[in-house]
Amino acid sequence: MRIYQAEDYKAMSRRAANIISAQVIYKPNCVLGLATGGTPVGLYQQLVDWYRKGDLSFAETRSVNLDEYLGLSPHHEQSYRYFMQVNLFDHIDIKPENTHVLDGLAKNPEAECAAYNQLIRDLGGIDLQLLGMGHNGHIAFNEPGDDFGLETHLVNLTESTINANQRFFESRDEVPRHALSMGIKNIMNARRILMVVSGEEKADIVCRAFAGPVTKEVPASVLQLHPDVTLVGDRAALHKLAEAGVPVCG
Repeated sequence: MRIYQAEDYKAMSRRAANIISAQVIYKPNCVLGLATGGTPVGLYQQLVDWYRKGDLSFAETRSVNLDEYLGLSPHHEQSYRYFMQVNLFDHIDIKPENTHVLDGLAKNPEAECAAYNQLIRDLGGIDLQLLGMGHNGHIAFNEPGDDFGLETHLVNLTESTINANQRFFESRDEVPRHALSMGIKNIMNARRILMVVSGEEKADIVCRAFAGPVTKEVPASVLQLHPDVTLVGDRAALHKLAEAGVPVCG
């Protein structure tokens, strides 16, 4: 595992975007696993900026997203398809047919999950998977206690995740209770993994995930077992790792 500490969120975003852009330049038709949430927004903005300057093209790139709320249409402002369109896809030259997000309106969620697993296999697997991490160590919607062997599956969201997502909706009652999510097995099968973390509020869980034991109670800790993981974070998020003696590069 390689761990890079940036001074602040902007520097973290630029460093992470550099890793993704290098992947796209090296293999233009690569498969990117993409994530939503507040942390990746800055790196997506950086990628858009480089595209607009002519430094980068996504014309051959394929993408698969980690997850989607069950019950939200792709046009709902809180759906993850909408998030990706607004923050990345609408601003670069990626072909719409090459962007893949789970269908939140799927009438048969189990069949949608099975089809998504097959899609990933048909694409040849994920070359680089981008991840964020929740306050309880969840990655995608893989919550504490979930089986590490799961592929894409239907998730019952925990109360802590519902509470964390409440700020995006007008009321708590509107927050979806279920989601479709890649499983840990999908994530661990990616050839490379890039995790981004930011802020003091993530410092404790980052330390538990990468300086503690591998445990289902901290889903992100399983990344310690992957052969090619890069963690990029700002100083606020990573300082406890350094204090625990984990090698961190500046």
